[in-house]
Amino acid sequence: MRFYIVDDSESMIALLRAPLVALGHEVVGETDSTRALQGILEYRPHCAVLDIMMPGVDGLTLLKQLREQPELRGLRIVMISAKAYEHDRTRAMQLGADGFVNKLADAHQMLDRIVEIAESRHTLKFWGVRGTLPVPGPRSLRYGGNTNCVTLEFPSQLLFVFDAGTGIKALGDTLLARKRLPIVGRIFISHPHWDHINALPFFAPLYMKGNKFEVLGCSHAGVTMEQMISAQMDGVYFPVTVKEFGADVRYRDLGEGSYTVDGIRVDTLLLKHPGHCLGFRVDCAGQTVCYITDNELYPADSAYHDVAFRERLIQFLRGAKAVIADATYADADYAARIHWGHSPVGEVVDVAHEAGVETLYLYHHDPDQDDERIDAKLDAARRRLETLGSRTRVEAPAEGYSVRF
Repeated sequence: MRFYIVDDSESMIALLRAPLVALGHEVVGETDSTRALQGILEYRPHCAVLDIMMPGVDGLTLLKQLREQPELRGLRIVMISAKAYEHDRTRAMQLGADGFVNKLADAHQMLDRIVEIAESRHTLKFWGVRGTLPVPGPRSLRYGGNTNCVTLEFPSQLLFVFDAGTGIKALGDTLLARKRLPIVGRIFISHPHWDHINALPFFAPLYMKGNKFEVLGCSHAGVTMEQMISAQMDGVYFPVTVKEFGADVRYRDLGEGSYTVDGIRVDTLLLKHPGHCLGFRVDCAGQTVCYITDNELYPADSAYHDVAFRERLIQFLRGAKAVIADATYADADYAARIHWGHSPVGEVVDVAHEAGVETLYLYHHDPDQDDERIDAKLDAARRRLETLGSRTRVEAPAEGYSVRF
């Protein structure tokens, strides 16, 4: 890629230029911000790296000027600064920056973040893949024992968190270990059953001033998302109440429909599960990620097979790059668990195939299933796709598994 770095410090330009060139990229450095606009128009880089505090034309003004140039549509812009104020970060993102990197970070971290933003890559990561109950002990060493939690991290470091099962504890610990502040995230709750919300009180970033979170999910018969989260932390069921949150925590009630969250389109679909449960479809940089749990797909020979819902689900998943789907039961085990609100793996595979999904991720495993039984579900899913002649891939991600795209 071609990088154009604008900073009034020659040493900062040199610090970034050497490793970028070593990685095979081309780099132009400019210390005079008044010449940068014309230089970028002539050089046409893939990515511009702009310091905020510069004499002449400051970085935010230059950012605004660049975004006003139609011929620079598609240019990735990274703001860098030794200022750590949320105001500057927020203003940069409002003006169209693709990311914000602190100059005081470790040089390797700084470089990695700049390249990540320039590549416009997203990271999907699994923090908990079990359903219903955590499964500690030797039966879950490979896939992990934590319950529902998946993250989608954007190049801007905005974080979408799907569900707050016990996996969210490790997510919080990891975010703190990165020493990345402030942390800005959106926590999507599919529904308020315990395995999807019971570790939210243990998510440490919620208690830290400067962080910003929004909790989004379905209301239930007039009970809002804020009331549901507050109720499980009312002092009776948990000794710490939501009043102890130091972060700026807000709530939004969702139904079935289309929403814009931080400029990102998020579609929702009501799923087949007791109570209100939402599936999410996120469109990001031309790629689509769907999170579909908990959901019951009744087989075709069942009296409860819902053709209309099945078709709506297929359209909802159509062409997705990644679908994380409830595949709780092996086909042979499903009959004894009908109406529990979860799907047999074969039905999930068929729907993913018909929707033209690129990769299906089997998710929300039954607590009675050990690692070997999850392996068996995965093998059965792969055989079924092979029989169908499908282009869809299937994986059973373990806790900690991540993929970038």
